[in-house]
Order: sequence, then C-alpha cells, then structure tokens
Amino acid sequence: MSTLFTHVTALLMDEQATTLTNGYVAVEGAHITYVGAQRPQGPFDQEIDCTGQVMLPGLVNAHTHIPMTLLRGYGGGHDLHTWLHQYIFPAEAKLDDRAVAAGAALGLAEMIASGVTCIADMYLRTHAIAQQVLQAGISANLSCGGVYFGDPDHFSPDACGDCHNQRALTQEWHGAGDGQILVDTSIHGEYTSSAPLWQWMADWAQQHRQRMHVHISETQAEHQACLARHGRTPIQVLDQYGVWEQGGIAAHCVYTTPEDWAMMAQKGVSCVHNPYSNLKLGSGIAPIPAMAKAGVNLCLGTDGMSSHNSADLFADIKLAAVLHNGAACDPMALSPRKALEMATVCGARALGRPTGQIVPGKAADLILVDFTAPNLTPCHDVTENLVFAAHGSNVTMNMARGKVIYQNGTFYTLDLERIRWEVAHYALPRIFEDRKG
Repeated sequence: MSTLFTHVTALLMDEQATTLTNGYVAVEGAHITYVGAQRPQGPFDQEIDCTGQVMLPGLVNAHTHIPMTLLRGYGGGHDLHTWLHQYIFPAEAKLDDRAVAAGAALGLAEMIASGVTCIADMYLRTHAIAQQVLQAGISANLSCGGVYFGDPDHFSPDACGDCHNQRALTQEWHGAGDGQILVDTSIHGEYTSSAPLWQWMADWAQQHRQRMHVHISETQAEHQACLARHGRTPIQVLDQYGVWEQGGIAAHCVYTTPEDWAMMAQKGVSCVHNPYSNLKLGSGIAPIPAMAKAGVNLCLGTDGMSSHNSADLFADIKLAAVLHNGAACDPMALSPRKALEMATVCGARALGRPTGQIVPGKAADLILVDFTAPNLTPCHDVTENLVFAAHGSNVTMNMARGKVIYQNGTFYTLDLERIRWEVAHYALPRIFEDRKG
C-alpha cells in the first residue's frame, strides 16, 4: 500500500527543526520514502490532502498501564501508597484475561484517537494486552512489571509467577507482527520486589538483549525507604545487580539525584516524565530541566488512566512545558520544541523504535491535527499552537506503520461499540460486583 500526502505542513522533528510547508510526504508499505517540496513520481494507491492540517510524527506514550481505563477516577484523593493498596490492588485482583482485554482495547481506542502510535506498557496478564495491540495496529513495548513479595531466601524462578510470565511473554510475543510488538524485561519497582528477582530479570534482559522498564523514585517515601534499606537510591541499588546493562526506561524519577542522572546518561536509561499523574497523586515534580542538562534522554508518559484520568498525551506535553517554566520562573526552562521532542523523537529513542521523525526510512507513524479548529486559530507559530493549545480531540488521522487506523472519528481496526459493551457488561461488573444492588 502506498500513500501520498499532499499540501503538507509538517514539523519533521529532525535535527534541523525543519517545518515543511505545502510539501509532500510519501509512504510505501510501513515506511516513509519521500519528504520534500516537489511532488514525487507516482502512482500511489491513495492520496490524502492535508490542507488545513498539520502533520506530526505519531506520539510515543512511553509509560502506560492501559487496562487501567477500567479504574478511571476510582479511589481519587489519596497518596500513591494508600491509593494502590486500598483501591487499585484489590480491584486488580479480580481481573481476568477478558476484563484486561476490554480495558486495553478501550485505552488503545482513546490513545489512537488522540494521536499515539507507539507505547511502552507495563501490566499484568500481558498476553491479553498483546492480542489487542496486534489488532489495533500501533507499536508497543510490553512488559509484565515483575513483583516478588516472598522471602528472598526462598526465591525460585520456577516458582515465581512473574519469571514465568517474562519467559512466556518473550517466547510468544517478542517480535510479533513483524516487530510491532517488542517485549521489555521489567521490575515493577524496588519496593515491590527484592534482590533475587532483580538479578534474575537483569540476567534475562542481558541474555535476550531486552530493555528494562521500572518505576523509579516516584514518591519521597519510596525513595527514602530504599535509602534506609540499602544506603543507595532505587536506581543505584538496581544497578548493583546489572539491571541497567541493556539500558531502558525509568518511569517517574521524581526524587532522583545528580548521581542517578550521571549513571542514567552513561548507561542509556531514559526518564519517562509523567507530570499529570505525579501532580494528581501529590507525588511531586521531577527535576526535568536538571536531568536534561545532565544528558539524560527525556520522554513522556500518561501513566495509567486511573491516576491520569485521560490518555491524552497532548495534556502532558502542555503540562510539562508550563510546569517547569513556572517552577523555575523561566519561560524557557522547558521549551515548546523540547516538550514535543519528549513525545516524539526522544520517546522513540527510549523504546528503541525507528519512529518519532518524518524523514525517509523511518516508520510511517504519522498524525494529522486540524488547524482549522477554533482552539488552533489563528496560527502564528505551529509549535506554540501544538504545545499550548492543541488537544487530542484535534487529531483527525492516525497512520501507524503505514496503515490509516483512525480518521475523522472512525476506527478502522477496533470495534468501539463492542469494546464499550465488554467494558460495561463484563469488565466493570466483574471488578465491582460487590456494588450490585
């Protein structure tokens, strides 16, 4: 399938910060083959007129828990520890594969409609998520979020459920869909596991050349408790066991230190900033401008819809920019361009994906944003409008891996009515059956 986009205004997100005006973008199969001012020689199977639209690389949501759409707004008004242990963990214990699939499909629909083409997701029953991702058409780095609450002296990988999950997920799904799905090794967090699991996961990642995905220093209590236990920060104690030897993503990083940042920059560990979730839960503000100066690759994530209430990554792009500018009393502490990079090219780098830029050879992950919408009119600066004015609802087209999967409110890979039915009539009653009557 070949596609030619005409009359294109696009932020290419290349190193030269190029804005293409009234140009052309050609796609062949799953890749971009041409970007320029002159119409390339055709024929093409389809042409898409981009008049009144702005093209961006598809957004990369680098830290999600997509089935948590089922818990949107549940247990609000509590700190992370109370929220997890009194609300989220008990609800999640009632999930089965069908409920997880329903929540994942709902989350994928929300993200696709708001411009996301690639995610890094950590959740339980990951095989059910993988099936939904494959059908939806976006790319995903999936992980199971390994936990171990048992006695470290009694740890056995054969008896540990998440060691089994990591093996099975890798064997069944790593590389599925011609690389659409990649499997990351993962540890939920230092505070939900112990050294034997860290070592096993680190060895697995090195043996299978997989990135790592871990929650890091999300709250001050988590960070301080780790220092009390080990005399080191979470990211440093995990490094002792080789967890970061293949690089990876560290989600949140709210209380990380300059020593942490130096190690992250050296070992290729990206920080996934989750500003909306961190503020809603009262966890704090990650030191993003300082991490940028230290050379850490920075990207963006929404976290779960239970703590964010939305999968609209445009909300996090805007919040990241205004939050750090306000905190630093500096309107350029985090520039609009940098905020967009975090959601595109930097997210792609963090996940090891050939996307995030509109240049020949990259994956054809492309979105169109309606610049005739009232909130995007007038346009004096495309970047300013995208960062400070755009919403996910302004997205009119989502092309993932060269295939249009959403356009003008229509989903081409998902049955939204069936998803709604599954959520309303199966998943929610299963979780909240005690509310009947």
